[in-house]
Amino acid sequence: MPANPVATHPGRMKLPDHLERKVILVDVVGKEGCREIGRDITEELEYEPGRLYVNRYIRPKYASADNQTILVAPLPERPLPKAIAGPGLLAQIIIDKYVDHLPLHRQQQRFSREKINIPYSTLTDWVSNTCGLITPLYEGLKKEVLASDYLHVDETPIKVLDKDKKGETHRGYFWVYHNSLQDMVFFDYQPSRSREGPSELLKDFRGHLQTDGYAAYNIFDTQKDITLLHCMAHARRKFVEARSNDQARTDYVLDQIQQLYAIERKAADEQLSEADILQLRQQKAIPILEALGKWMQQAYTEVLPKSAIGMALAYSIQRWTRLMIYATDGKLNIDNNPVENCIRPVAVGRKNYLFAGSHEAAQRSAMLYSLMGTFKLHDIHPFDWLKNVLEELPAHPINRIHQLLPFNFKK
Repeated sequence: MPANPVATHPGRMKLPDHLERKVILVDVVGKEGCREIGRDITEELEYEPGRLYVNRYIRPKYASADNQTILVAPLPERPLPKAIAGPGLLAQIIIDKYVDHLPLHRQQQRFSREKINIPYSTLTDWVSNTCGLITPLYEGLKKEVLASDYLHVDETPIKVLDKDKKGETHRGYFWVYHNSLQDMVFFDYQPSRSREGPSELLKDFRGHLQTDGYAAYNIFDTQKDITLLHCMAHARRKFVEARSNDQARTDYVLDQIQQLYAIERKAADEQLSEADILQLRQQKAIPILEALGKWMQQAYTEVLPKSAIGMALAYSIQRWTRLMIYATDGKLNIDNNPVENCIRPVAVGRKNYLFAGSHEAAQRSAMLYSLMGTFKLHDIHPFDWLKNVLEELPAHPINRIHQLLPFNFKK
């Protein structure tokens, strides 16, 4: 038998070219009279903790020739003129909390290790005042997101300290609106999960609205200019949960849904246009959807309504018309996963900082999750964007605020 082929090692990970290189020459002792014939190069990835430094602004004062006037140059525009924090520090504090989920009290401890004692109340004031500065950006993003004719919507809870509930937290909600056509996301904080929040925000919306099937969204199905569609991933999840109850039927449904997702992967892999996606769905997906819908109707008559498989079938049968709508337009998604992916960082944050300190703090969190989530969708480095924005905002014309939004910053 032939010997087993020797597996080739892929080698060390190549370190990115943009990183600074500090050259350390390790030379031979006693090389006199020798001729250099080459060099061995070894690269080591190293790290230094983040560096704090002080900008000291020195402004000479001058007396005029007639001694009637004192001349001194004005300070450069600063994001928070009365604070000692510069734009880079403010940006990093916000990114540490809302991107890397490091609560402010832990950041305070980290500053203390560097002999910088910043009161917790000062940190919260810096975040609050920075949010006040970037509120026009949040409103501008809201306008851009709601201008779309196709939105994904979902909601997620957040615990909030409420002065009217001593010893308890209030259960508030982030309502999240995702524009998957232009890659934008908008978080809106509401004290409840009732329909008033989305009803008010979407009062002028026209187009396709994709949800997970929560009853609060059904009000939009009665509006003639809105087409409500549902999420295939949620329907699939019901059958996954019912598999131990009826493996044969659930496996059949899951196989059919898997074929629908295979069609979507083909469209993505081949980077098809919306017109070509629509044609592919009409040819391949519609026959599967129609046949599966009829099969579910028949299967439901053969199972116990209160069983796990019965409830899974009932869930999809009630929503099947809306679950099929995605196949009628090439721009639509088969599921609501784009908005759910934007919500995941909130779940990580909840585990670290547990609750928002007030309803106002929860709304500030919504603002920062909106802006941070949108830059992530556009693959923008968060620090570069936020520091740049904080440097420019104080002198930036309010009627051109859209120029500073993440997707325009990239351009």
